Amino acid sequence: MKRVIFNQKGGVGKSTIAVNLAAIAAHHGKRTLLIDIDPQCNSSRYVLGAATRDMAPTLGAYFEQMLSFSMFAKPAGEYVHATPFDNLSIMLAHPELGDLQSKLESRHKIYKLRDTLNELEKDYDEIFVDTPPAYNFFTQSALIAADSCLIPFDCDDFSRQALYTLVNNVKEIKADHNPNLQIEGIVVNQFQPRANLPQRMVDQLKEEGLPVFENKLSSSIRIRESHERNLPMIHLDRSHKLSQEFLALYGELR
Repeated sequence: MKRVIFNQKGGVGKSTIAVNLAAIAAHHGKRTLLIDIDPQCNSSRYVLGAATRDMAPTLGAYFEQMLSFSMFAKPAGEYVHATPFDNLSIMLAHPELGDLQSKLESRHKIYKLRDTLNELEKDYDEIFVDTPPAYNFFTQSALIAADSCLIPFDCDDFSRQALYTLVNNVKEIKADHNPNLQIEGIVVNQFQPRANLPQRMVDQLKEEGLPVFENKLSSSIRIRESHERNLPMIHLDRSHKLSQEFLALYGELR
């Protein structure tokens, strides 16, 4: 299964969700690959910390290779790195991805990530792709390559308005490029169950027929420690409420 975690709005927990679901899949014994195609490199740093600065090759080099037509091009598997966690591998982002975007777009390389994932999926049970907070070349490439899309959502009106545009963009990719693409579900993040507005907003999304996951993710200061220590919640504190919520959310994935 190839899943993309996608939202055009920043600050909704996209990288946190991608890393923690990938870590849980790996913890369950699934051969799991995390692909970070966001030039901000948040998922890469979350998993490997400062070590990412010295690690090569990265996805920057992989995409640059696509522009060179080198007869000695390396296969995608050589850009995969091990992590400290059993069964979890990663393809690292690099800030230079931002500079490569326009070159890749002008050379019509938008289907190359699909080819890459098709090449890699024989070696993995689950693939999670973390995307930039924008509807750009890399995000579109990921949606074209994926089986399903997970949409992080925090409960405010700005996020809700952006959600409708996002859903339409996914539908457009499905219609034009990837008929198998599905919105697997909307992940409600930083949920406050005692507040009326978040629950009312979730209920409205369900009434509109949008696929909202039943299990929601709470706000917690513990997630900052998880980021700082480069330990997904399942490894930092399995018994924590947020860890249990991530586990329950993973259980909803098809």
